[in-house]
Amino acid sequence: MQTLEEHERWMKEAIAEAYKAEALKEVPIGAVIVKDGVIIGRGHNLRETTFDPTAHAEMIAIREASVVLDAWRLLDCTLYVTLEPCPMCSGAIVQSRVPLVVYGTPDPKAGCAGTLMNLLQEERFNHEAAIVSGVLQQECAMLLTNFFRRLRGKPPLPLEAAGSADEPDTL
Repeated sequence: MQTLEEHERWMKEAIAEAYKAEALKEVPIGAVIVKDGVIIGRGHNLRETTFDPTAHAEMIAIREASVVLDAWRLLDCTLYVTLEPCPMCSGAIVQSRVPLVVYGTPDPKAGCAGTLMNLLQEERFNHEAAIVSGVLQQECAMLLTNFFRRLRGKPPLPLEAAGSADEPDTL
């Protein structure tokens, strides 16, 4: 069983990926996949850069981890992502058999790990993933809030002002 400290360590790596997306003027979402204490997949949002609607952070990290493991089943892995997975990413998580998903902030518009629905724990599927939510939630939410504030010509907010991704200046 992983500790909160371990979850925070790996979420910081996902946040670093989100900053890479932001540097490209992409929505700042990042993900990493960890197996046996080693990152085997990294990804950040690249939809605008690649003109690919499937280029979400989780999808990129899943593809990379699958290549590293030379397998499509990501057993004994943990996916860390700054924003709650959407329906597409949740489907890929189920299909790749990721057993644990840790996310930072909820997504009120597309969250499928408990906010709008819970595809990751849908008992009718052949796989269910455990979920840990709210890890470094303020930092993850503030990444999104400030990205959209800057996009709208507003000044960024300090970390202490962070709420969740459902604030008006986000998604």
